[in-house]
Amino acid sequence: MSEVKESDVVETLDIEEIIEAIPHRYPFLMIDRVISVVPDESAVGLKNVSINESYFQGHFPRRPVMPGVLIIESMAQTAAVLVVKTLGPAMAGKLVYFMSVNDCRFRRPVFPGDQLHVHVLKKQRRRNVWKFEAVAKIDGEVAAQATYAAMILEDT
Repeated sequence: MSEVKESDVVETLDIEEIIEAIPHRYPFLMIDRVISVVPDESAVGLKNVSINESYFQGHFPRRPVMPGVLIIESMAQTAAVLVVKTLGPAMAGKLVYFMSVNDCRFRRPVFPGDQLHVHVLKKQRRRNVWKFEAVAKIDGEVAAQATYAAMILEDT
């Protein structure tokens, strides 16, 4: 792993900076803050899971659980912020599409009141295709993990 200079670490991105970086909006914005970014290496996103989330109305009314696909989406959005912070402001708002999701595992349910910490590590980049490894944790316990690939559409 390459040596990381202190100036390479962006400590925190608030919700306004996330909205500037990626095109997702409520109700599909799945991260509330990015705790840290090491450009071209890693990022940690944060999702405060609230009972007010619209998906809890139907998933499930008597025992609300965050849908697994939305946990994976929070991983993708954290990775998208990492891509923008790696490539620079010209990439802000570009669309990033999933190409594959592999080795996905759900280890524990995510409930209202949980705080999801999404740890994303860049594994590879070839032109506009990026591969990532991610782990979503609650209080240090793994809730979900996956490897995935995404493509950036640079002409949007």
